[in-house]
Amino acid sequence: MHVIAKAIDSFNELFGRIVAPLIGIITLIVLYDIAMRFFLGRPSDWAFDVTKMLFGAHFMLMAAYGLRHHAHVEVDVLKRLLSRKKQAVLELIGYAVFFVPFIWLMLTYGWAFFERSISRGETTYGMVAIPVYPVKGVIVLAAVLILLQAIAVVLRAIIQLREENHA
Repeated sequence: MHVIAKAIDSFNELFGRIVAPLIGIITLIVLYDIAMRFFLGRPSDWAFDVTKMLFGAHFMLMAAYGLRHHAHVEVDVLKRLLSRKKQAVLELIGYAVFFVPFIWLMLTYGWAFFERSISRGETTYGMVAIPVYPVKGVIVLAAVLILLQAIAVVLRAIIQLREENHA
């Protein structure tokens, strides 16, 4: 189990490090658009839509990396007062009660959202019609990555419970 958790961690670490620089590209596009407004008196036709979609993709794709590094909000105040065994049990209950329904909804509705976008040939409404389905596909990809990272968290909680029971 530890090998699986470590492999998932490594994958999400690598994926997060590959996606993280996308924020630099977003910044460059925003700066370009600002320069167009300032020097030419007219923004670009595409920059706002592209930055909005790239930022959404960046946010979603970094979620599993954030989960891997415990960057999400947790109730640590209560958790720190508990024994390691009770912390592991709380983690398992929390994932079963809150995470499973959330990820099921994200996968189910995210896939339907993505499918509908492809079938309709959905594009942005700006001057330049940019396809929207790739960004909507990111919802499904992000859900899969988050699910994998959650599996690693749950495996570690199970390992912790086993170690506490054998001690």
